[in-house]
Amino acid sequence: MAIPLLQRYSIAFGKYKWYAAATVLLTILAAGAYGLNQAPVSVRYRYEGLLVSNNPPAVFSETGAQIIQAGQALDVAVLNADDVQTAAAAALDIPLKVLKQGLTVKVNPPKEGSQLQVQVIYVGEDKKLGEAVTNAMLGSMIEKSYAVNTALLTAKITAIQARLPEVVEDLRQAERSLETFNRREEADLLTAQGGGLVGAIASSRQQQRQLRLTLEGVTAQLQSLESRLGLSVDQAYVSSALSADPIIANLRNQIHATESQLAILSRDLRPEHPSMVELNNQKQAYEQLLQDRATEVIGGGGLAAPLLPGSNPGLVRQESSLDPTRQQLANTLVNLQTQRDTLQQQLNAALRTEQELRQEYASIPNKQLEQGRLAQDVALKKALHDRIQAALVDAQAAEAETVTSLQMAKPATETNQIIDAPTSRYLLLAGGGIGGVVLGGGLVFLLSVLEGRFYVTAEIEAALKEQEAPLLGILPTLPLPPSSSPDGFGTAYEPSWPLLNHLDPSYQRQYEILRSSLSRLGERGARVILVSSPGVQEGKTLTAYNLAMATAQVGKRVLVLEADLRHATGSQQLGLVPNLDSATEPLTYYGNVSDCLVPVPWVDNLYLIPSVGPQAHPAAVLESSEMRALIKDCKGRFDVVIIDTPSFLNHNDALLLEPLVDGLLLVLRPGYSRPSQLKAVLAQMETEKIPFLGAVINDGFVPDRPPEVAIPGHSPQAPVRDHGFAYPAEEGSVYGAAAMTF
Repeated sequence: MAIPLLQRYSIAFGKYKWYAAATVLLTILAAGAYGLNQAPVSVRYRYEGLLVSNNPPAVFSETGAQIIQAGQALDVAVLNADDVQTAAAAALDIPLKVLKQGLTVKVNPPKEGSQLQVQVIYVGEDKKLGEAVTNAMLGSMIEKSYAVNTALLTAKITAIQARLPEVVEDLRQAERSLETFNRREEADLLTAQGGGLVGAIASSRQQQRQLRLTLEGVTAQLQSLESRLGLSVDQAYVSSALSADPIIANLRNQIHATESQLAILSRDLRPEHPSMVELNNQKQAYEQLLQDRATEVIGGGGLAAPLLPGSNPGLVRQESSLDPTRQQLANTLVNLQTQRDTLQQQLNAALRTEQELRQEYASIPNKQLEQGRLAQDVALKKALHDRIQAALVDAQAAEAETVTSLQMAKPATETNQIIDAPTSRYLLLAGGGIGGVVLGGGLVFLLSVLEGRFYVTAEIEAALKEQEAPLLGILPTLPLPPSSSPDGFGTAYEPSWPLLNHLDPSYQRQYEILRSSLSRLGERGARVILVSSPGVQEGKTLTAYNLAMATAQVGKRVLVLEADLRHATGSQQLGLVPNLDSATEPLTYYGNVSDCLVPVPWVDNLYLIPSVGPQAHPAAVLESSEMRALIKDCKGRFDVVIIDTPSFLNHNDALLLEPLVDGLLLVLRPGYSRPSQLKAVLAQMETEKIPFLGAVINDGFVPDRPPEVAIPGHSPQAPVRDHGFAYPAEEGSVYGAAAMTF
């Protein structure tokens, strides 16, 4: 990369050398002017003072020791601050800018076994002012050190006092939380610790066992009485209540007496007899009264007696007819049931009590943990409170121990005199010359970068490799042909292009390589080739003609179609004159192959279709059916068809002819092609899906030509003339080849 960079710089220097020369001249003039305007010889006085660490008195507080240690770390930014300088200037009653002009402060941090040192240096032309400024700065720095220490102590005390109320409140809150917990749970915790909960659980289980035994005995008695009476507890309760009621007994007797009369009268009287009817009515009335009374006795309208037969008076009479002994047994059965219910309730209560005791016993560990956590929280907050209180006491004690951290070790002392002599004019001129060379060289390189062109072949190769575009060849720098060349009929003409027909074979080798590379592309090689370039003056037309000649020299029938309808035809360079009528009737011209096809008489197998010259609407001609038919016809007649088109980015003529060709050959040239144009062309070809054969670099190098080989009518030492370049080129330069101006 170093050699291409040097080549690029050499080319840029040749182009912009006058800019570099002007830069060198201006720099030398500026250095000379500065040398002429230097101040005369002057004497300045240097004063120096020194401060060192102060040896403090006995320190008993930890805060005091910390402040003393912090005072050993003062830096220049603190000691030479604006407020220190302002105080010193005010003490001397001088402007601050006068004090700052010659003042220098140096701080040497303390090292192991050494003290902090603060050096104050003042350089000025006034001896008295220098001594006064130095001593004033020393005093102001000592006061600044004391102010810094005092501010540190005050800030610490203020911070502690601001924090203390919050810490006290936190401690009080933690103590209240522990006190509330102990008031609520400490009795249970003490009971658990003394074994009271375990004893209560054991007592409850013993009570449950006794209740179960008693309940089992009562249940056995109930079952025995139920079997003897043949009644359940509910039935016994109903029968006992009904049998003990005197009204029910009286109604039963009346019903019995009525039934007895009915039985006696029924022997002599029919049921329809008024006496029989009256007795039946009395019986029904007594039975209804019996039923109503039974309902009153058992309560609840009969709902409390599940065995009450409802409206059946016979069943009521049956249930209320217990004898005294059975009635006593029924009462006993009812009492046992009541006792059994009481025992069951006591057993259930004992079970609930045991469950509550067990739950309380299970919660004891959590309560103990909570009590421990609250106690620990109180201890931590108490420790923090004690530390802050101790820090406050210590900081307040340090107020009496706070002193300045600096003491004067050496007052202002004159050290030496400084004589300011002007710099040698010759030295300034030499420095200006060297600086001008450096600036001029940088300016040349900057201008070459801002120009945005490829300067050397290596840069184009790197750009193609970066874009993954194939490079088919690097064409040599071609010299101009002899001043007079014969055509095929012995007529002399003045060609301005370096065509291969007029050059020695050493220049044809690279075109042969390009031709063979194109012939190997695809299955049958590239036969219809579109030649274009990103911009102008890159040699696309010259490359198209020389490629056609190199192809014709190997026996191929080659046609060059000049499809650039925006500029003048180049057929004159081959000694041919285009049809003068073609410019007015371009479609008629291209519609007949025999009218437009012209053989090149002095190059075998080479044919040309000259351009019709500049057209007002070239796109209409290129898109016409005549042009398409012409290209298809020529593809069948010739082995290779080379179509020369305008620059790719300036016009879209190449896109119009792209469907009729095998691919596009892109011509690039150092000094003219731009990186931005190359990227734009490749991006557009990828977007438009244009078949890209590859790129070729024009004027890439100067080929080695044997000195004994002579070109007829041309001197090898003849200067290479530039045609169409933006700036002149010298002999042997990579820009020495002639090129088309479009």
